[in-house]
Amino acid sequence: MEARVRPTGKSLSTRFAALIRWLHIYVWLLSFTALVFFGLTGITLNHPTWFSADAQHVTEHRGSVITAGLATAPGVSTNASDSEPAPESVTGKLEIVEHLRATHALRGAVSEFRVDVRECLILRKGPGYAADTIVDRKSGIYTVTVTTMGPVAILNDLHKGRDTGSSWSIVIDVVSIVTVFVSLTGLLLIFYIRRKRMSGILTAIAGTIAIVAIALWLVP
Repeated sequence: MEARVRPTGKSLSTRFAALIRWLHIYVWLLSFTALVFFGLTGITLNHPTWFSADAQHVTEHRGSVITAGLATAPGVSTNASDSEPAPESVTGKLEIVEHLRATHALRGAVSEFRVDVRECLILRKGPGYAADTIVDRKSGIYTVTVTTMGPVAILNDLHKGRDTGSSWSIVIDVVSIVTVFVSLTGLLLIFYIRRKRMSGILTAIAGTIAIVAIALWLVP
């Protein structure tokens, strides 16, 4: 009587489950810090008064810049009654921006450089930070108003992607995709655990029903 030979290789289903488990674990470990960060800042965003996230510190700086580049270009009206902004006729914008940054240690990115008949408005924005500069085009005298907020406000702005630049925007997209991936692979793995399969599926369904019910009936 011939002995029956059992196949030694793992089935496709078993290998797939092992791959999903490996991806689930190591993608989660790779993104552990980012997931914790966005989880904790979700709480600080929801309860800003708990952490004094709204506290602001405002300082003012004054100075002057060379007026040669601030003069009104030919053909630009200087009538005080004009309601429309003058064309952007200021030259040497980069030099003005760099002078202000170096002189007053300004940070953040320039979000706007607006020019009208009498003055220039330069706005710099960053997480938990704003620096607004008004420059008189005739005299070159300027005022810089710097508003800084605490570390919790900075973390909240990072969570929201406000004034954080395109690179951080990509980080938020990647973390969002990873969160969905880890959630789906975790759900998929429950189908390979026979004793926990039904209870796991029912738990996922209950959680879905709860969040939908809260959104529909309890949110004003």
